[in-house]
Amino acid sequence: MPFIYITRAVPDAATELLAKGLPDARVEINPHDRNLNRAELIEAAAGCDALICTLADPLDASLIEDLGPQLKVIATYAVGYNNIHLEAAKARGIAVCNTPDVLTDATAEVAVGLMIACARRFADGDRLTRSGGFTGWAPMLHRGHGVYGKTVGIVGAGRIGKRVAATMKHGFGCEILYFSREDHVDWENDLGAAKVELGELLQRSDFVSLHCPLTPDTRHLIDADMLKLMKPTSVLVNTARGPVVDEAALVAALKAGQIAGAGFDVYEHEPALAPGLAELDNVVLLPHIGSATHETRAEMGRMCARAVIAVLTGQEPQHRVI
Repeated sequence: MPFIYITRAVPDAATELLAKGLPDARVEINPHDRNLNRAELIEAAAGCDALICTLADPLDASLIEDLGPQLKVIATYAVGYNNIHLEAAKARGIAVCNTPDVLTDATAEVAVGLMIACARRFADGDRLTRSGGFTGWAPMLHRGHGVYGKTVGIVGAGRIGKRVAATMKHGFGCEILYFSREDHVDWENDLGAAKVELGELLQRSDFVSLHCPLTPDTRHLIDADMLKLMKPTSVLVNTARGPVVDEAALVAALKAGQIAGAGFDVYEHEPALAPGLAELDNVVLLPHIGSATHETRAEMGRMCARAVIAVLTGQEPQHRVI
């Protein structure tokens, strides 16, 4: 009887599919509304044949070994897999699978929403109104910046970055710049996008939207020096991975007026925020909800379940990283 451990509660769609595909399996789920610490995870999941984890579960080489030799598949409830020691998994013959494509639209919606919310100052406008500070319409009240026709810089030319670019181009008539290791002729043809170096993108863009994976090369890609290149009227949006931005440098830049605002859904030391970030009025801070629609989260669960079922029944999973 295979043993499947799930590190956080997931939508019922995942467990229902596991029950159909592996009716004899023992499925256990972390009962707490929090991530397990290392010792707890090892105790709970030791001897499992399959692990469904989240991006908040750091699976290093020794932890993977401690889970036992029976482990055959790790299905991460995310697109990114920087929290998993891939070489250790590969050396032990463990398949690692992720959930690409399904969360493209949901995350792009959040990125676009953050641009608009920052430019038009939705969050502090909401606070003003709730606190009783709104006393009536006035010509100088709560002015922000427009979005239509502005320049949007996309850092990372993947699925989500392209969807954001297309939305801003076709929906708001924006000029699109992008920074990527590779040329994307389809972007240039479909969107009239221009590939530029990161420095030029930061200097020219009214909105900078981050969509790159977290790697050693992208950690603190946006640091104090890069922030100094941005316009004082510009907005930085991050729906990628928190450590792509030096958060302490961001706080300093926002306080100094080097940029106008920031909209973040991910954080460098998540869930903790850099000191001073939460106190700023020119930021919109979301609790990592890029993929948080009922439809998307349910399908992510099904994708993890399909990966587990495939590996444990001797088939090749569809979205295998290694």
